[in-house]
Amino acid sequence: MHFSTNLQESIQGCESVFIAVGTPPDEDGSADLKYVIGVAREIGRYMTDYIVVVTKSTVPIGTAKKVKAAIQEELTKRNSTLEFDVASNPEFLKEGAAVDDFLKPDRIVIGVESQRAEDTLKKLYKAFLLNNHPIIFMNIPSAEMTKYAANSMLATRISFMNDIANLCDIVGADINLVRKGIGSDSRIGSKFLYAGIGYGGSCFPKDVKALIKTADLNGYSLDLLKAVELVNDKQKSILFDKINAYFKGNLSGKKFALWGLSFKPNTDDMREAPSLVIIENLLKHGATIVAYDPVAIHETQRIIGDKISYANEQYEAVIDADALIVATEWNEFRVPNLKMVSKLLKGKIIFDGRNIYDHTDMEENGFTYFSIGRQSINN
Repeated sequence: MHFSTNLQESIQGCESVFIAVGTPPDEDGSADLKYVIGVAREIGRYMTDYIVVVTKSTVPIGTAKKVKAAIQEELTKRNSTLEFDVASNPEFLKEGAAVDDFLKPDRIVIGVESQRAEDTLKKLYKAFLLNNHPIIFMNIPSAEMTKYAANSMLATRISFMNDIANLCDIVGADINLVRKGIGSDSRIGSKFLYAGIGYGGSCFPKDVKALIKTADLNGYSLDLLKAVELVNDKQKSILFDKINAYFKGNLSGKKFALWGLSFKPNTDDMREAPSLVIIENLLKHGATIVAYDPVAIHETQRIIGDKISYANEQYEAVIDADALIVATEWNEFRVPNLKMVSKLLKGKIIFDGRNIYDHTDMEENGFTYFSIGRQSINN
């Protein structure tokens, strides 16, 4: 493997080139394609032989046409008749498990528009074929749509469960039992049925917005996904609402321990993290916060600075706090020393935004306990 910042040298002799740059959301929610198109123009400027240009970045439907046009424009400027193909090969990688997801994929989706491109990429992925990983070839718009549809489906499952969890709170049902009941149905399955405080990160929020925008631009309203987004935005405040209700709106001067900052475990990604909404609401109401996260403290400091305090380890955060808030389900938070937590907390109150604690453990240790879609324990 060779690393370089010189594209002109790097593409010489290559049969395929992957574009894997960022596509951040634009102000209107659409994906910003300037980096993708910028790379495409460079390829057209420097290519010297037939090549398959593959978009790996998450891009809206129709991007391959723009990539193709940008390359062709540069070739025309050179008076070149070189042939090339474009293809779409979206990634399906989870943050914190990307390498494993790449090496052991559920499927490999490739959109092509010529047999030559398909043969080139089939040769590239030959090792995966030998290991029986499914490779699905399709047309390019279908491949581009598959990526957005997959992430939007997962986001929909999360928002659906969060909506049901909020109703469970009202009617006295337990979302964890409901999850087991519906997840055992083979038509539904058990994945992405966990209630919590909303999804975040770089993929789901961005991709849902981008797909909604694509539909709007094509004269169609994705009402279901608009509801998914609405539910998720509301869900990020649900834990604060429980905190505010318990303290009867009097949060001024209260001190809260916050376990978890990143939007999910095994990453320091703070993009669209629910913890930021909790922090903003607590500070707005005069509370103070001491937070701990295994890896995301520096990233949080970069974003919000010293508006809150940071602990060096999880138990330091709970010293003299009026309550403990769990915002990210890191493994080290799952089985804490409850006797130590009870001793260090000023108030024996836990607000669990990820439903990681057992009701029996909370009750036996004398905690007042709130979670999502499960009955509260008031001691």
